[in-house]
Amino acid sequence: MPAMVVIPTSGRSTRRVAVGKVHSILSNRVKGNDEQFLVRWNAADSADKPPLSWHGLNELARCLDLVQEYLEARQDSSKLPLLASRKRKSPDSETHFERRGSPVDRRLEQASRASSISRSPSVSSTSSTSPPDVFNGVLDVDADGFIYCRSSSGKDVIGIDIRDVPTPEMVRTAQRSKVDHANILIRAEYSRRLEKVAGKKIHLVNVYDASTPSLRFRYIPEYKLQPGVHKADPATQEGCQECSPHMGRDIGCEYTKKCSCLEYAAVDVSRMDDQMKAEYKEAVATGQTTLGFPKKFPYFAEGTKVRRAGCLVPFYLRSRRPIYECNDACKCGEHCRNKNVQFGRTVELEIFKTGSGRGWGLRCKEDLHEGQFIDTYRGEVITDAEATRREEAATSKMKASYLYSLDKFAESEGIAPEDLYVVDGEFMGGPTKFMNHSCEPNCRQYTVSYNKHDPRVYDLAFFACRFIPAGEELTFDYLDKEEGEEIDDPGPDAIPCLCGAEKCRKWLWT
Repeated sequence: MPAMVVIPTSGRSTRRVAVGKVHSILSNRVKGNDEQFLVRWNAADSADKPPLSWHGLNELARCLDLVQEYLEARQDSSKLPLLASRKRKSPDSETHFERRGSPVDRRLEQASRASSISRSPSVSSTSSTSPPDVFNGVLDVDADGFIYCRSSSGKDVIGIDIRDVPTPEMVRTAQRSKVDHANILIRAEYSRRLEKVAGKKIHLVNVYDASTPSLRFRYIPEYKLQPGVHKADPATQEGCQECSPHMGRDIGCEYTKKCSCLEYAAVDVSRMDDQMKAEYKEAVATGQTTLGFPKKFPYFAEGTKVRRAGCLVPFYLRSRRPIYECNDACKCGEHCRNKNVQFGRTVELEIFKTGSGRGWGLRCKEDLHEGQFIDTYRGEVITDAEATRREEAATSKMKASYLYSLDKFAESEGIAPEDLYVVDGEFMGGPTKFMNHSCEPNCRQYTVSYNKHDPRVYDLAFFACRFIPAGEELTFDYLDKEEGEEIDDPGPDAIPCLCGAEKCRKWLWT
């Protein structure tokens, strides 16, 4: 008979499971007032009979993401075995339905009863509740004081094949067992993580159900470059050298002819005389640099009467020209008028459940001016090959809505499609992940670069394309279509659009 293990307290009032050893959650129940979950543990040498054990939420506080994944699957009845048949009975059938337990459930009940009789009362856990039921193993403790279940066998160990789990009785129990406390803890954990995100506060609101966005999602302050992705050497970054923080109106860069970082920015033809226009035309025709020609600053400066400082000027707001901001190599100072997106989000946001079949959405807690910066779209930057692999492995067609190809300069720089990088914001990123599609959006996505010599890695920034009152949902066009632009046939795999806009295209192409 295997040796029984005494679980020490490790100085904590509540035990914690060893998260790295947990495989998944398989079922749930309520024992007394304790919401408990059946943990499957990792065991390479026990494929058919891995160790299993029941644990309360306090013990599972460090792996609430797994509890959440289980609860989401629990909501999908197709992932759970059916309960008793609802077929109509024949006239001569029994009046009262008598549920018959499965052989596996009866065997487990008998084994559990026998095991509880032989178990020594001095052994088990130090928890105030009864010890968790254990299958195919015994509880143990690792070097750091965390508990786990290791494989074991013997007459005192209840055995069960993983193919029988959850048993029919476990399924019935799970479906009628409350999970209120679990949902509260999951929501609290997500809110705690939001508090750590840089910038103004991000709120979480759901008045429709008990769900919470996935705890698997990781908030990151900037791109996460994955294998095979490389930014341009920092030494290639050029900044303006003739500017200073106190030029003109003490707003940093003021004379665009001096800004080498703006070499590829939009040229301001309105500020040219006839001779300069001719020189510019010659430079474009011969492929020469446009340095020395006046450029358009993307943002309004302090003291502007007609618009709020920092908002996009109409030229950039109405066009799709890339925005070039000053960088760390510039001598214009940290408060230069041409630095905006790189400082991050400055508005208070709210992630909310839409209640209209569109899942989660995003809105702002304050009015947004036309052209005001909201936040960037962040995520993993991966190769095109990896993006293709993830798309093919995805179980949902909506996977493509999280993938954004960094192809702004593909044509001008001659970058082949297979050499482009892709941003995947499904597993890590920022709050803009929750922005829904609209065929008549109030936001647009723009390219923002801090290194004119890096055409492969740049920011994707969201700006308000009109005044947006506080509380209005923030949306953008997933297809990035211009008004009046012709659209291809959606085809049989098109996804219905739920944006509800007056000019809705009815379909989404992902």
